[in-house]
Amino acid sequence: MGLPSLDPFLTSGRHNMWRGDELGGADAQVVGSGHAALDAQLPGGGWPVGAMTEVLQSTPEAHVWQLLLPALAQAVETRGGPVVLIGAPHEPFGPALAAGGLPVEALMWVRGAPGGGAQRLWACEQALRCADVAAVLAWLPQARVGELRRLQLAAAQHEGLLFVFRPESVAQSASPARLRLQVVSAEAGQMDVHLLKRRGPPLAAPLTLPARNARMTALLAASQLRRKARLQQQGVVLPAAPGGIVVRLDLRRRERHALDRLAVA
Repeated sequence: MGLPSLDPFLTSGRHNMWRGDELGGADAQVVGSGHAALDAQLPGGGWPVGAMTEVLQSTPEAHVWQLLLPALAQAVETRGGPVVLIGAPHEPFGPALAAGGLPVEALMWVRGAPGGGAQRLWACEQALRCADVAAVLAWLPQARVGELRRLQLAAAQHEGLLFVFRPESVAQSASPARLRLQVVSAEAGQMDVHLLKRRGPPLAAPLTLPARNARMTALLAASQLRRKARLQQQGVVLPAAPGGIVVRLDLRRRERHALDRLAVA
């Protein structure tokens, strides 16, 4: 008696096979990140739904909103539920988020024990069990692998987004996250995104994305121009190269300004 042929099994499962040297497709729903260059490198073309995405940073607040704001706004618009912040290092600036499509009333800020611990993990699990929650953002710098695995299992039963923020010092440690990134500040208002773990081959070079949106960049540029004009009216000349402020001392004034006294000193 001959052995059964494997051809029918291979033929039927060929569309489900994934090769390690190819970018894998998404086996679940995704939400577009809002960054075309990043979506092109993410399996399925976006952030995974029902799975944990781990973001590593040198400082816990760096570039969080510019990286995630488009997807969070889309998730809230689609699901209608809140975005839960657990252990956020600072209070979010509502007007800037609203300008990016995320209304302030859609945010729920859960304050827990400083640093991390059982309270934050418990709050994160409870938020993931709520079907109305659109996304969960949790700052868990001291979470262990077993605790992260619990969150991954809880996220698998939830149809929302889960982002866990941890320090970049844990980049070499194991993680159950489906997707793992490291975000590093770059020059000229840019951020470099390193894809540490994804369903696909490693990315040789980081992706460079804008660290702030175009509207904020225009506002900052206008603010710098106003400041420069105001200082020039006061007799202060800003140097072209980085350095201290140069003060003109040949101004004839009836009352000496504090800036003049500082320059003389």
